[in-house]
Amino acid sequence: MILETHQLTYQYPSGKTLYFPDVQLRAGEKILIIGPSGSGKSTFLNLLSGVLPNQDGSIRLNGHNYEAQTRQQLDQLRADHVGIIFQSFNLIPYLSGFENAKLSLRFSEERRTNVSDIRASITRLAEGLGLTSEILAKKPEAMSIGQQQRIAVIRALLGKPALILADEPTSALDPVATEQFMTELARSIDPSEQAVIVVSHNPILTPLFDRVVQIGEAA
Repeated sequence: MILETHQLTYQYPSGKTLYFPDVQLRAGEKILIIGPSGSGKSTFLNLLSGVLPNQDGSIRLNGHNYEAQTRQQLDQLRADHVGIIFQSFNLIPYLSGFENAKLSLRFSEERRTNVSDIRASITRLAEGLGLTSEILAKKPEAMSIGQQQRIAVIRALLGKPALILADEPTSALDPVATEQFMTELARSIDPSEQAVIVVSHNPILTPLFDRVVQIGEAA
C-alpha cells in the first residue's frame, strides 16, 4: 500500500470545513479525484503532499504517518516520495528543459540514488513523452505549453517517487491531447513501485483511470 487516508478534514480560518473521503492507493493504480469548484480538490492534494499541515484524520505514505513527522521530516518525506505536477508547471525560466527536469534530484538523496545516469534517465522519460534532445535544450519560453507540461512530468517522475500527484494537468489541452497525455503518463510510471492521483473537474477523464473518488461541496 502506497497511500492511506482516514477521516481527513480541513478547516479554513473563515470556518469553512472540508470533509474528504478515505483513500487507499496501491502500486500501479491511477485515481482521479473529481469535484466542483470550491469542493477542496487542491486542498486535498496539498494535504496528501504534506504542503498543508494535517489538522484532523490520518495520512500514511509508504509506511510513514504524517502525524508523527516534524515539519522538516515531512518536507523530506515529500522530496523523497512525492512527485508533483503543478497546474502552472513551475518551471524555472532561465534553466533549460533538461536542467528543470533534474531539479527534483537536488533535494532528495534517496531519489538521486535511484538514478544511475541522470542524462540517460531524463532522455528515456523524454522520449516516452515525445520530447527530443533539442526540446530538452530549450528554455521554457521557447517551448509550447504541451512541451512545458511534459518537462514538469519528467521532473515529477525522475528518481521514481512512490506517489505522483497532478493538479489539473490537462486543463490547457484539448480532448485528443488530454487522452494522449494521460496515456503517456501511465506508460511512464513503474507499476510495481509508483501510483498516480490526478485532481480535475473534468469528467471526460473518468475512463482513463482505475478508480474515481468524488469530493462533494464544502460544508
